[in-house]
Amino acid sequence: MLVARSAEKLLASNRLQACAVCLGRWLSVQAGGCRGKALPRRYLGQPSPFTHPHLLKTGEVTPKLTQTEFELRRHRLMGLVASQSAPSAPSPHAVVVLSHPTHIMSHDIPYPFHQNPDLLYLCGFAEPDSALLLVSGSPPPRHRSLLFVPPRDPGMELWDGPRSGTDGATALTGVQEAYPTAELGRVLQQLTEDGCTLWYDEAHVTHPKLHDEFLRPLLEGRGRSGAGLRVRSPRALLHSLRAVKSTAEIQLMKEAGRITAQAFKKTMAASEALIDESFLYSKFDFECRAGGANFLAYPPVVAGGNRANTLHYVNNNQLIKDGEMVLLDGGCEYFGYVSDITRTWPINGRFSSAQAVLYQAVLDVQKSCVELCTPGVSLENIHSNMQTGIRDKLRELGIAQGREDELHRAARRYCPHHVGHYLGMDVHDTPEVSRTRSLQPGMVITIEPGIYIPEDDRSAPQRYRGLGVRIEDNVLITEEGGPLILSADTPKEIADIERVCAGGD
Repeated sequence: MLVARSAEKLLASNRLQACAVCLGRWLSVQAGGCRGKALPRRYLGQPSPFTHPHLLKTGEVTPKLTQTEFELRRHRLMGLVASQSAPSAPSPHAVVVLSHPTHIMSHDIPYPFHQNPDLLYLCGFAEPDSALLLVSGSPPPRHRSLLFVPPRDPGMELWDGPRSGTDGATALTGVQEAYPTAELGRVLQQLTEDGCTLWYDEAHVTHPKLHDEFLRPLLEGRGRSGAGLRVRSPRALLHSLRAVKSTAEIQLMKEAGRITAQAFKKTMAASEALIDESFLYSKFDFECRAGGANFLAYPPVVAGGNRANTLHYVNNNQLIKDGEMVLLDGGCEYFGYVSDITRTWPINGRFSSAQAVLYQAVLDVQKSCVELCTPGVSLENIHSNMQTGIRDKLRELGIAQGREDELHRAARRYCPHHVGHYLGMDVHDTPEVSRTRSLQPGMVITIEPGIYIPEDDRSAPQRYRGLGVRIEDNVLITEEGGPLILSADTPKEIADIERVCAGGD
């Protein structure tokens, strides 16, 4: 309650101040509404508490995430933006984040829409062809928040479904004002004329059409008038905020992990000798959606036998034979947050002696890495531990011999990828956050060591050739009590896997 009241006080005072730079001069723009407006009693362009009360409570923008949480995210971002200004020469700032467009699969058939996670993070608006604009006020982090959204259009809505419109956008998200997307150019032009520093990620254009229409003319005009437009990217600031999850975000990620774990169990139980990879793909996809997921987080790897040694194998169209293992790397998306889990198991339900030895070696390394997932340690530190652990296991199993430098090279050859990555709204989340950064409570990472021995590797013992094993968990960094494994319900001990494959619970 204390946080909510603080946010409301801040916004109440913010509403009394239009941006001193230019908000009062946009006489041709009609605002869509203000915070606190009742939701329209109709379908919007995304679920709302009125149309989907089984998913959202009053005040939530997306499941579990309230208007207050999104407001606090915007205030934190604008606080970081203000901190980048020289105290002796403060200037107004404007942050622009564009949505994703609708991508076309064939002629006029669209792919399922997936929102730009940065825009989703800041306001929860899930429609294409939109933009969020944050304009700094005084003192920071006070600001004005504006959404630019596709206008209501009965003809288009007949084909593509309802749109929120300006009234629905403000009422659902709590963003202070909304305008038709076509007004974005006029507003940006006014801001730049008034000397704002524009925060826009021109190196990673998320909506080419909106960029070309509204941003490119401004960017190309730099240096041709006055002191020139100052442009900076908000990407690193946004990623630093997204890297640390709130309590509500953690609950969403826990649910994504739970759903995925159940899908793994049911897919393992459905395994049998001489089965098509595409069947296991379909089974996993179905169980994730049946369990409550929106869709898969990424195209899964379902790799039988030697194909597990192709790290991003996604053809998933070959038969898995008796005596082979299958490596399944998959995850789901649950209302904007994802899981990313990998398990390897014998398709006939019983590990051979060689499979069990190699699998246990990877599992031992994986557990040792998970234990290191504590505040102050970095992903790079854990990666070094993984390489050392794999080096030692390769030597123990007789897969590699020689001097220490030769063993280290062997470890990199048999496990050529990193130990893990950040996880959240994206699978490979927040790439601007360095793996050398110290982990802190609220971060979620993956831990995924593997050993991959191609069938044509003549330097490895015959019994291990053609085996590929990876074990991946999703790990929450906590303040105390050790790491919390969000994917803990997914079987990974040999005995547990064999029991589940045999139909056990």
